[in-house]
Amino acid sequence: MSMFIRVLGFARTSLKSTITKRDAPVRFISSSRTCFQEEEEEAEGTANEIVVDPAKDRRQVIPVETSIRYMLSNAYKQTYGNDPVWKVYRRNHKGQLPPRKTRKTCVRGGIISTGNPCPICRDEYLVLDYRNVKLLEQFISEHTGEILSYEKTGICQRRYKQLLVAVLRAKEFGTLTLDVPLREYDYSEWYKEQKQA
Repeated sequence: MSMFIRVLGFARTSLKSTITKRDAPVRFISSSRTCFQEEEEEAEGTANEIVVDPAKDRRQVIPVETSIRYMLSNAYKQTYGNDPVWKVYRRNHKGQLPPRKTRKTCVRGGIISTGNPCPICRDEYLVLDYRNVKLLEQFISEHTGEILSYEKTGICQRRYKQLLVAVLRAKEFGTLTLDVPLREYDYSEWYKEQKQA
């Protein structure tokens, strides 16, 4: 019995010593490393800033009012003319057949990450919002009143979701009214026999 108590006492002291030996250095090392890491990150942040091409930088948020003024400006007319913004866009892809879906997003981390961004992402002054009715009307079919698919327009999935939300909000707020034109047809050519009888 005394032998068993000595073994338990020895195990307890060795376990206690290993725990205390591991705790003190680990705390000391980890706390000292974090201080050094913070100092290094501050020094690297000022010295190694990433230089981004201004044409690909999308971190600055453009207000909707600026986008509406841009849609009415001569710069917009020179760039797009009377056509919708998506009409001249052609997406680069491998092979003969285009993929069924467009890319998920063109902008990652506020910077354009692709060589051929979608029609909305490539022009920073095009903002999808329910107040920008002139832009939203370009993505709505004039014959059916439905939103054109991303396969036809070529916009990325993120912008397509924003487009759906903007069109629904515009309908709710009443800034966008979609009236499909009613056509009158003359059916007299089809029913001549019935009229004569």
